[in-house]
Amino acid sequence: MEPATAPGAEPVRVLIADDDPMFVESVEQLLRGDARVHVIGTASNGQDAVDLACALAPDVTLIDIAMPVLDGIEAARQIRLDRPDACVLILTGSSVATDVERARRAGIAGFLTKDRIGTQLVGAILEAARR
Repeated sequence: MEPATAPGAEPVRVLIADDDPMFVESVEQLLRGDARVHVIGTASNGQDAVDLACALAPDVTLIDIAMPVLDGIEAARQIRLDRPDACVLILTGSSVATDVERARRAGIAGFLTKDRIGTQLVGAILEAARR
């Protein structure tokens, strides 16, 4: 179990968007083990991610780059158009340079490959939320 949230500090509210339900469940379980983070919702496609991010106003939205209906980068762009202060972290299975550049132009706060989630996800969420 990870450190508890500091007294008086609220946990970082996170929305997870990925079209793989097993991956979403794994990320939820990982985050559930850390009191500094609270999952407030999940989405299985890019449009649902946009809708939920705008309705729930999470502190951080985790979104897969390859999503049905609307890809993760376009979803991130739309979220930031509606909420310019929104913090979006892109999750992906690869780090293709063109995807990284497109994500940066969309205003994302960070880019994390899925092979590093187990060791770096919570830290990336906490860092992004401090911005």
